[in-house]
Amino acid sequence: MEMQMDFDRLVLFEHARRSAEATYAKNPHNAENLTRWGGALLELSSFQSIEESKSMIKDAISKLDEALLIDPKRHDALWCMGNAQTSYAFLTPDRDEAKGYFDAAHTYFQKAIDEDPGNELYHKSFEVASKAPELHAELHKQGFNQQVMASGAGAGSSTSSNAKGLKSQKNSDLKYDIFGWVILAATIVVWIGFAKANVSPPSP
Repeated sequence: MEMQMDFDRLVLFEHARRSAEATYAKNPHNAENLTRWGGALLELSSFQSIEESKSMIKDAISKLDEALLIDPKRHDALWCMGNAQTSYAFLTPDRDEAKGYFDAAHTYFQKAIDEDPGNELYHKSFEVASKAPELHAELHKQGFNQQVMASGAGAGSSTSSNAKGLKSQKNSDLKYDIFGWVILAATIVVWIGFAKANVSPPSP
């Protein structure tokens, strides 16, 4: 069931990415389309290996940069950019380097709130972003990147002790808590984009 849901999400966001790419070819100055494209790339990055994911997030940041050059006050693009910066930071083991991305995310979330003060999701993102560096330190202290690479490759040691297994489970749960709201962000941006463009999402 979960695999089917993942597949459905993958199909949906790949469709959104292709649709945005086609729209961009016709009109490269559409900030809404660029935001939708960035959101789709951010969502698709969660299905990749760490290096591929980082590359895709960089691509998303590039599209969102374009959107914000066209419309600097576009709050959904600012918010999506905050999520992209946060996602990239969590995949960056170096604490100082990651801090730069977390700081940028914090700034983007604040700008999104400034443009749309009543949006509770923006406030929640801002609140979570303030705790992100602490979570990052904890995750990387416990070998987060190695775990993600191992799980991504389908690797795992059957001889691990119960204690190690419980630690891995705790880290995995934390990883999904962190990426959950990032994925929710991208999902909302893309769905809103579909609704506004009157494009039907693909059937599962």
